[in-house]
Amino acid sequence: MCLFCKIIDGEIPNNTVLENDEFLCFHDINPAAKIHVLIIPKKHYDSFDVIPAQLMANMTEFIHKVADKLGVREDGYRLITNIKDHGGQEVHHLHMHLLAGEYVGRLVGAKK
Repeated sequence: MCLFCKIIDGEIPNNTVLENDEFLCFHDINPAAKIHVLIIPKKHYDSFDVIPAQLMANMTEFIHKVADKLGVREDGYRLITNIKDHGGQEVHHLHMHLLAGEYVGRLVGAKK
C-alpha cells in the first residue's frame, strides 16, 4: 500500500485542510512555500497519465474550494503534479502540490 493510501486509510496522521468523498487535501510535511498542501484522490491512481477526465473535472472543483478555504485565489497559487520518474514523481499516487502565500518564483528555464 502506498504512503498516500495509508494516509487516506488513517494509518498515518495528517493535517487535513479539506476533505470530501473523492479527495483529501492536507499540509505537506516538508513545505516548499508559506502554504504548501497536497491534493489527492481517495481512489488510487498511479499518476496524472491514467486518470479519467471526469475525475480531473471533479478534482478541479475541489482545488478551487481548497484555494478559497486557504484564501489564496485572489493573489494566486501554483499547482504542480509530477508524472513518473523523469517528472520527479516520488509517491506513485496522483497528487497535486498547491503552493501559495508568497511569490513562489519562476519555473526553472522559464522566460518572462
